[in-house]
Amino acid sequence: MPNLEPLIGKSRAELEQIVIKFGHKPYRGRQIAHWIYEKAAQTFDDLKDLPKNLREQLEKEYVVSPLFLASHRTSTDKVDKILVHNGDNQVFEAVLLPYEKRVSCCISSQIGCPMGCTFCATGMGGFDRNLTHNEIVAQYLFLQSLSDRRISHVVFMGMGEPFLNFENVVAALKILHEEVGLSYRNLTVSTVGLVPQILKLAEHNLPIHLALSLHSPIDEVRSRLMPVNNKWDVAETWDAMKKYQRMTGRKVMVEYLLISEVNDTPEQAEALAKLVRGTPHVVNLIPFNWVDTGNGFQRPARSRINTFKSILEQNQINVTERVERGHDIAAACGQLAGQHQGKFARRTPSNPLTVVP
Repeated sequence: MPNLEPLIGKSRAELEQIVIKFGHKPYRGRQIAHWIYEKAAQTFDDLKDLPKNLREQLEKEYVVSPLFLASHRTSTDKVDKILVHNGDNQVFEAVLLPYEKRVSCCISSQIGCPMGCTFCATGMGGFDRNLTHNEIVAQYLFLQSLSDRRISHVVFMGMGEPFLNFENVVAALKILHEEVGLSYRNLTVSTVGLVPQILKLAEHNLPIHLALSLHSPIDEVRSRLMPVNNKWDVAETWDAMKKYQRMTGRKVMVEYLLISEVNDTPEQAEALAKLVRGTPHVVNLIPFNWVDTGNGFQRPARSRINTFKSILEQNQINVTERVERGHDIAAACGQLAGQHQGKFARRTPSNPLTVVP
């Protein structure tokens, strides 16, 4: 494909400068912004009130969206999962999650992931590259084009570690807030716990939610599940989260994947309660969604989930359990990236796609 620059991801001011370059009035740039960010336009044909000559001028240098659709599946519980790419045949995934009272989406920050968490399908596919801020924002807008309802909540919990792509993620957050109009308080970024970036994000003072993928309060167990713990252990990581909370005033979210007879023991529930107590928080329990990572991990029995949750509640911990969505199309937590095979892949993709730009 020609090396055309996407309009998605540009501010209104930048769009105004583009149309001025072509000899048009600045308000034409605001019209483009309206169609892209409020109407989720995907092509120049969608920009219905632009003069033909301006569209023709734009088409020589720009595309509206950088994304091509490789696959679109809908689950039995009405979750949509899309696989997209920018023409380089490396697909990444985003998920549309409709609920009764709101619509959310889960988007990716990288193609693949280099972090190597042993319970996650994304890491099994290896890592290819960081996504640009344009590609990140374009995922939201593509999903919005599929939904009759406004997508009000965005979670950066798709493929990749957002903090390894820090600048593009922050730029995307700002576009989603300033141009799309989403509240920062409805944006959530999840990290495995990169301590310097946690503190760096705090300095930006964006009132977003920060979620820590903890998965065990015990270093020995967490290191077995998440290699990142060998660099920043539980104590150092949690200290950074506490500093983030104090600097921003936002509750921190703790994501805790429950794996049968690995990290779902009463002892770890007690240790988790001791760790988070005293810091404004929410602990989100996520029963393991089965994916074959070669480690034999299994979802805990309901009785073990209930016991773990009960111990936290008895310790006055603010705890919720994530509602499983999209399991039958591998769109649930930890299942993304079944189609991706990047550099250093540890397995071939299931049901491989032939991706054509």
